[in-house]
Amino acid sequence: MEKRDVIIIGSGPAGLTAAIYAARANLKPLLFEGVRAGGQLMITTEVENFPGFSEGINGPELMQEMRAQAERFGVDVESEEVTKVELSAEKKILWVEDDAYEAKTVIIATGATANLLGLANEARLMGRGVSACATCDGFFFKEKVICVVGGGDSTMEEATFLTRFASKVYIIHRRDQFRASKIMIQKAKDNPKIEFIMNSVVIDILGEEKVSGVKLENTVTHKISDLEVSGIFLAIGHTPNTRLFKGQLKLDEKGYILTSENKNQLTASNIPGVFACGDVQDSRYRQAVTAAGSGCMAALDVEKYLENPEHLYMVIH
Repeated sequence: MEKRDVIIIGSGPAGLTAAIYAARANLKPLLFEGVRAGGQLMITTEVENFPGFSEGINGPELMQEMRAQAERFGVDVESEEVTKVELSAEKKILWVEDDAYEAKTVIIATGATANLLGLANEARLMGRGVSACATCDGFFFKEKVICVVGGGDSTMEEATFLTRFASKVYIIHRRDQFRASKIMIQKAKDNPKIEFIMNSVVIDILGEEKVSGVKLENTVTHKISDLEVSGIFLAIGHTPNTRLFKGQLKLDEKGYILTSENKNQLTASNIPGVFACGDVQDSRYRQAVTAAGSGCMAALDVEKYLENPEHLYMVIH
């Protein structure tokens, strides 16, 4: 059985940054990329808000650069997916099918997956007018007409944010009432650029090279109509990739890994030696730069933990 000081699960900005810092601390990390190597940035065409790239950079290229940087510092990157974990013991065991690996510490950076509508054209036009991140992509829709799908607080927040750029924002919701808080609904209603389309679902996304509109079905009358928009933002939530850890790690009600508020170890889970960073434990910011920052934090927490686990660790209550 191969033994390591630290094994990292996940290869987005959080996982690769953790790997870079762990390698520079001479911890000789092993990183498992998984089937979604590079995380959500692999479906992002243009990244303009990651520091250091004045002209912007496309998502896959950014992740390729981060992976190459990690390998330059000696990170062992494996493309396999971890299929089973046993984290409760002092020595952590991870399996890739029948192959077992032992680690003193584990950094979980498996990210979260944006909930999508499941339409064929949604995948085809992702990054070409279809987006699941207003703060990432809103800038590209200056003076454009766009729509936001959803009915929660995040929908209202993203729609309001997008009015900074767009000339008009439609909020499309499948019911006649929102689940968002009253104050957030009122804020959206008070914005002259926002218009509500209720009792409606998106059944198709129109466009060849980029989004040109959406096809709607009224859930009451079943009438079909087309709405001309240049972009569609999906604000129907994210699902953290934590299925592998259920029953072992403490998760919040949405499935995100709970990390400690101990000022000495902000990325610590409830199990000593297990740390989490990036979107798998962050349901609020969900940005590449914040994920990378928490990856740095996780690696530094691991380094300190390996030096003195008894002194630094605090279990979440």
